[in-house]
Amino acid sequence: MKEALATHNFAEYFQHYINLVEDNEDVISALEHSHKRTNEFLDLITEEQGYFAYAEGKWTIKELLVHLIDTERIFCNRALRIARNDKTDLPGYDHDEYVKYSEANEQKLSDICKEYNLVRQGTIALFKSFTPAMLEREGTANNNKLTVLAIGFIISGHETHHINVLEEKYL
Repeated sequence: MKEALATHNFAEYFQHYINLVEDNEDVISALEHSHKRTNEFLDLITEEQGYFAYAEGKWTIKELLVHLIDTERIFCNRALRIARNDKTDLPGYDHDEYVKYSEANEQKLSDICKEYNLVRQGTIALFKSFTPAMLEREGTANNNKLTVLAIGFIISGHETHHINVLEEKYL
């Protein structure tokens, strides 16, 4: 359950995302729950709506979805490396540059949705493979401390954050 994070050391920066996860959820349930919610939202989006941005300079829905996919992949890489006791300070990434070069708007929304689902299935399988000891391991990424378990909740909370933004500002 999320309260297990009370003994984990992670950067304050990530607390916002972790707070968006239900208190009674374990990491697998959190990933499954946010996945279900995102798919319910995606079922309402048309191809045409995928090009919509709520303001000049903001990401389109397609770009935001590709951002979720990219970020999840990066965080899964971090989780795997830390779980395997890699002590390297893992690099950060510029999410705006990733989106800029993603060419998300050149892709079909249905293809982005399929990719999202495949990535999430892989994420759930990865976190199911971690032993309790692996979930407790701590590392650093972009000079921020975090644990494998915290990463799972961050992935779910980051997704929840963006789906909240989509519901509030895009539709």
